[in-house]
Amino acid sequence: MDRLKLVSDDGTDIDAVMHALGVAARAAQQAVATMPGAARQAALEAAGRLLRQDTATILAANARDMAEGERRGLSHAALDRLKLDAGRIEAMARSIAEIAALPDPVGRRLARIERPNGLVIDRVATPLGVIGIIYESRPNVTADAGALCLKAGNACILRGGSESFHSSAAIHACLVRGLDEAGLPAAAISLVPTRDRAAVGAMLAGLGGNLDVLVPRGGKALVARVKAEARVPVFAHLEGLVHIFVDRAADLDKARAIVLNSKLRRTGVCGAAETLLVDAAVAATHLGPLVQMLLDANCEVRGDAATQATDARVRPASEDDWHTEYLDSIISCRVVDGLDAAIAHIGRYGSHHTDGIVTENAAAAEAFLARVDSAIVVHNASTQFADGGEFGFGGEIGISTGRMHARGPVGVEQLTSFNYRIRGTGQTRP
Repeated sequence: MDRLKLVSDDGTDIDAVMHALGVAARAAQQAVATMPGAARQAALEAAGRLLRQDTATILAANARDMAEGERRGLSHAALDRLKLDAGRIEAMARSIAEIAALPDPVGRRLARIERPNGLVIDRVATPLGVIGIIYESRPNVTADAGALCLKAGNACILRGGSESFHSSAAIHACLVRGLDEAGLPAAAISLVPTRDRAAVGAMLAGLGGNLDVLVPRGGKALVARVKAEARVPVFAHLEGLVHIFVDRAADLDKARAIVLNSKLRRTGVCGAAETLLVDAAVAATHLGPLVQMLLDANCEVRGDAATQATDARVRPASEDDWHTEYLDSIISCRVVDGLDAAIAHIGRYGSHHTDGIVTENAAAAEAFLARVDSAIVVHNASTQFADGGEFGFGGEIGISTGRMHARGPVGVEQLTSFNYRIRGTGQTRP
């Protein structure tokens, strides 16, 4: 199953295959958009049930991907992102069920304007259209992205990472069977049937006008390529260079719990903390215990001179460390001269993804929340809440770090656009 039948080593035209996917997705989206929300809900409910039923098949496909990943020398963090078990498959099924149960986002009246001349103008939510999603490593994105796009009345074309090829195919098969059970076209959720990188180029070109928006979800190189080469609008999911600032008014026990969870709950997720900033005013009381806690939990700490002085196990931090999303059990640490210096550091090195403050000072918290220009800003809670499921969205296809259309977790509401519907009684314009 390394290369599916549509793409073989006999010189099959990748562009032709991808164009056909785009044409089929466009037709499917037009059909899905006119069907009642109950049909989309039924398809997702069936897909969640089928994921549970096919757990053994999905795990077998994932075992094949894991074995290939180990042979290719993937990092521990990359293998963790790739790995599935019964619990993670159950979480996927539960997420799909939660998305299915959300209110139908299509057709919502967002605003009403009643004009003096009697015209009534409604702004109404509509599907975006055909969404291309290019992602790396995580096979669960196949389920989340397919479910979210369908719930919002869209069709999607999914291009997963080569390392999760077999896992994604097994998950996609459940989604397609769910569509079939509900009487919806299979092309409403399409999976690119090849690992060939030429498929990405075809998606960036827009598939002959059949793609309306692209969502890249992966490392900096992938996102940079998509933003540079895409001929359609992009929801940018940039790296999660996440900071935790421990303010002078921070409760130490609370800081311990938040920092530990933010960094080590899962190191490979985009909401994992990568840099710890500690206010100089409490460095004498807070820095040492926090650093020791991380080191004792087998987290490598790379720090400035003040951080190195707390424990011989701390390694020196280089300038590159402040720019690095480790996605591993590594954190950089620096002492800063108060709130302003912390915000300045985040502004210089951050990725506008997620940043947090630990403090009992309400004014400091509000200043941080207002001044840090990130999609998600957190006070006294783990940065690993940067997740659409935790926001009540049922799931997400990424954390958008841009400022246009969608910002933060991209859920069903963010996967809609709108139009204006004008109702009159014969009015003409003078």
